[in-house]
Amino acid sequence: MANTGDLFKGCFIKINNELFQVLEYVHRTPGNLRAFYQVVLRNVKSGKQLEHRFRAGESVEMIRVEFKEMQYLYKDGTNLVLMDPETFDQVYVDQVLIGPALKFLKEEMIVKVSFDGDTALSAEAPTFVILNISYTEPGVKGDTATNTLKPATLDNGAEVMVPLFVNEGDKVKVDTRTGDYVERVK
Repeated sequence: MANTGDLFKGCFIKINNELFQVLEYVHRTPGNLRAFYQVVLRNVKSGKQLEHRFRAGESVEMIRVEFKEMQYLYKDGTNLVLMDPETFDQVYVDQVLIGPALKFLKEEMIVKVSFDGDTALSAEAPTFVILNISYTEPGVKGDTATNTLKPATLDNGAEVMVPLFVNEGDKVKVDTRTGDYVERVK
């Protein structure tokens, strides 16, 4: 058995026979009271988030999970079809597990998936993706001096704010965690 000092962001724990993923945790020591951990958890089955307080040093049942890198093939309703590049086995994963990074996924991208047996617990898109700009207002020469942004539509349909000097047809690097433009790629 592990204790609360062993918790980390992304780990899986079992509370009352239900599986939870740790989204955030903070160690607090208020004044002359006892220290505790304030933890934000996501229920793996229902997807609901809740906050839980653990005493410092309290025992916690941690679950071992297997991580696999899988290739995204296509979207089927509310599921994503992923393929293991080694065995070519296809797995259906609920799109809720990817979260807001779903809009930046493109076919053949590699997604990191965690499994407990045959059940997918979480899925993580690549941190940075390179996509083409399919539409944006044309840039004007000399617009690089200010830090003004304009909307741009990417080739997979997602919208992102880009600097004025970025034009249609350019490749841009996007952070999937925040949805922000990072840089223009040559």
